[in-house]
Amino acid sequence: MEQIKHRTVEVNGIKMHVAEKGEGPVVLFLHGFPELWYSWRHQILSLSSLGYRAVAPDLRGYGDTEAPPSISSYNCFHIVGDLVALIDSLGVQQVFLVAHDWGAIIGWYLCMFRPDKVKAYVCLSVPLLRRDPNIRTVDGMRALYGDDYYVCRFQKPGEMEAQMAEVGTEYVLENILTTRNPGPPILPKGRFQFNPEMPNTLPSWLTEEDLAYYVSKFEKTGFTGPLNYYRNFNLNWELTAPWTGGQIKVPVKYITGELDMVYNSLNLKEYIHGGGFKQDVPNLEQVIVQKGVAHFNNQEAAEEIDNYIYDFINKF
Repeated sequence: MEQIKHRTVEVNGIKMHVAEKGEGPVVLFLHGFPELWYSWRHQILSLSSLGYRAVAPDLRGYGDTEAPPSISSYNCFHIVGDLVALIDSLGVQQVFLVAHDWGAIIGWYLCMFRPDKVKAYVCLSVPLLRRDPNIRTVDGMRALYGDDYYVCRFQKPGEMEAQMAEVGTEYVLENILTTRNPGPPILPKGRFQFNPEMPNTLPSWLTEEDLAYYVSKFEKTGFTGPLNYYRNFNLNWELTAPWTGGQIKVPVKYITGELDMVYNSLNLKEYIHGGGFKQDVPNLEQVIVQKGVAHFNNQEAAEEIDNYIYDFINKF
């Protein structure tokens, strides 16, 4: 890990922390919630050893990247703006994109707005969330799962931060990162409990040292920046009206765990396997469902993910 270089770049009006290693074509890694560049530690070492330049930023609001105070500063245009500026700062025209969870959602927006910047996309966990012109995103989720669905519970500024503060940063991170419940995450009012079946010990893929690194960064920044991504779901729905029904033409490989809570929610299984996904993403080359793997598949099944990424991007 000591060989990974860290630096700060000015992008789109903010200072962004970037971890990188290697020489060659750029592979840009986008992390999800509640994570950091660090969730790509295995892939950075693996891909850099195979002739690629692995680049993993902390997205805005996370880790050592700046966190603008206003909620609307976390909409899809701002975050894609950060990434386009980052790609330009690397001195390349295009990157291979690898993204997970919220990073994957942002990855789809990048492919939608600036397909010229993406050579190919390895998407983990979250497929394209097709825009329904008839109902706002959060309203649709509320209609499906009620007010206690986690995305709905994250909407009110300050409320979830207060609940998280009551149980502490370490508990919040451990509770979310260890979840293996494939059902939609429901957060009843009261004590923060994303994962009611939290184990007493950490899984083999998450060491005490790993958890301590995450905790050290989130204790410094808090969770407001990360939660603000969820608070922009409805605004993003408004902003992306011009792209309704548009196709994404970038070559894509999609990988999820069979126990992934996203894969098992929002009628996405039917969308992924029933033809809808391929219709919206005509160059979707492969869908892989990993047996016995849950949401954080880039960490839980790191070596397998490394190989899947390399096999795909090596073709271009």
